[in-house]
Amino acid sequence: MKFPYAGLPSFQIWARAVADRPEGFIDPQHAARFTIDRNLRISSAGSCFAQRIAERLRDAGYNYFVTEPGPMWETPEELAARSFGAYSARFGDIYTTLQLLQLAQRAVGAFSPQEPPWPFKGGVVDPLRPRVEPQGFASAAELEADRAEHLAAVRLMLAESDVFVFTMGLTETWCCTADDTALPLCPGAGIGTFDAQRYAFRNLTVDENVRYFEAFLQIAWRLNPGLRVILTVSPVPLAATMEPRHVVQSTVWSKSVLRVAAEEIRRRHEAVDYFPSYEIVAGGFDGHDGFEPDRRSVSTPAVDRVMLSFFHAYAAQGQRPPAALLPQAVVPKPENDVCDEVYFERFLEENSRA
Repeated sequence: MKFPYAGLPSFQIWARAVADRPEGFIDPQHAARFTIDRNLRISSAGSCFAQRIAERLRDAGYNYFVTEPGPMWETPEELAARSFGAYSARFGDIYTTLQLLQLAQRAVGAFSPQEPPWPFKGGVVDPLRPRVEPQGFASAAELEADRAEHLAAVRLMLAESDVFVFTMGLTETWCCTADDTALPLCPGAGIGTFDAQRYAFRNLTVDENVRYFEAFLQIAWRLNPGLRVILTVSPVPLAATMEPRHVVQSTVWSKSVLRVAAEEIRRRHEAVDYFPSYEIVAGGFDGHDGFEPDRRSVSTPAVDRVMLSFFHAYAAQGQRPPAALLPQAVVPKPENDVCDEVYFERFLEENSRA
């Protein structure tokens, strides 16, 4: 019998794919299951890192599909401060597969969370999108009207997108004990009030992540049978962990769980692909440091490498943007960054020291 490793392509052998390469960018994405034409509608959701991907798709001339663009009379700065355009709809950061599933269920009328609005600055905020309206809503009625428009936009996104990119961010989450509603931000972090009887910590397993994402796929594919999906894992470490262990251990555990779950989902569904943004940034195999001095923020050169790989794998023939254009696509993050994890990290720095 022929030795099974004989004749393997170079990208499958470490010595040829990594060790023998000069220091520089090593692209771990060998091939993609499908390509993306500039005419296709691309939508996305996920953790903070997903915002960087959305920026690059727009600036490279791809058809980034936004179903909730915001009021026409507001300036780009005002729209950005209110989370319009950061993602395809104004859902804010979606860190877990459970949060994504429940968003889709709400959009099709299959789930109605029991959690009431949270008081804020004389008005209220949506506990499922606590930071999309910086000054809050004037009343619960105003919040409900905005929520109805938002969920209609989510349904439209799912029904009319050609490709959906989801960046898996976290396994740790806080849920309402009444109905297991997943929250994007722990109550009490400057918004809402923590109550141990009302909120419980969960750390989602591989099986749970697979189950929740497949349930999301069932909803999406009922609305849109031709939808193709790209999964990726955010390389951004946890800002904090509720597990009684070092935050580095929790980060590696969480990202490992998500990576295994993503691969299991990919194996089960031909219309789902995996893109290795986590490996490119956090792996360090090409000799580059992918992080800023805080060891959490992904550096601009690292985002460049991620998107070079993405376009190399997925861009339709003749539609790959010039590499020189990619670094110009990142804009400086404002001080009031809409990312919930950035907000949470700053809140911890100011309030969590004993």
